[in-house]
Amino acid sequence: MNRSDPALSTVLLTAVAMIAFAANSVLCRMALAPAAIDPASFTSLRMVSGAVTLWLLSMILGGRKAARGGNWEGAAYLFLYAISFSFAYMSLSAGTGALLLFGSVQIAMIAWALVVGERPRPGRWIGMIVALVGFVYLVLPGVTAPSPTGAALMTTAGIAWAFYSLRRRGHGDPLPETAGNFARAAPMALAVSLVLAGKAHVSPQGIILAVMSGALASGLGYVVWYAALRGLTASGAAISQISVAPIAALGGIIFLGEALSGRIVIASVLILGGIALALLSRSPAR
Repeated sequence: MNRSDPALSTVLLTAVAMIAFAANSVLCRMALAPAAIDPASFTSLRMVSGAVTLWLLSMILGGRKAARGGNWEGAAYLFLYAISFSFAYMSLSAGTGALLLFGSVQIAMIAWALVVGERPRPGRWIGMIVALVGFVYLVLPGVTAPSPTGAALMTTAGIAWAFYSLRRRGHGDPLPETAGNFARAAPMALAVSLVLAGKAHVSPQGIILAVMSGALASGLGYVVWYAALRGLTASGAAISQISVAPIAALGGIIFLGEALSGRIVIASVLILGGIALALLSRSPAR
């Protein structure tokens, strides 16, 4: 009984975190599709509300050390992810965006492992090739292909998030670290909003959705994810994030009435299946 309870807790926490991550895609699309808010303002509100939420939580849980977390390099990666993410959703559906995002995250992180000298088993190579084929198929020109600009921006967001995750690995307490990075990224987002002030448009609905994305899906979602990570292996953590794409696609269908094309179904099977195969194929002992 004592062994099953932590496992059940990890499963529940992981499920909540993945729903929160998928909610970011759905909330952003809900805000931008009807032009309830412009992408720069959405990003600013998301970063500010996330920073405030994480700072309050880290102060409550960690005291004064909350003010010493984070660094400018991590904040730059976080900002690049967030701003690319928002502008990408001007032309992508929730499911397609999430698939491009988390597909590029995992591909970039596995590729980085290869660059730094990891020598994987054949299964990992096969998985990587399958995932890349699915990724290329998804963005190939055609009637149902996503917008090239949107796809490029979301791929950029994914690579930035991968580098942010790699950069944060091995650092201190993740809660104050993330709070500090959000606090540093918020002024960067506000600077973009200031530059694009002439194109800004904000409605009450847009503000609510942006704050929900920042405070709940990002702020509280990350806290839940950090709690779940205590009970997950590295491969388990990576594989669990693959579930975000189908959850976001389902959310887009339910809340936004988005259609699920044959292209995204085939690409999802290739990308998610290939990544799962790659992550489950352990590297030989060094």
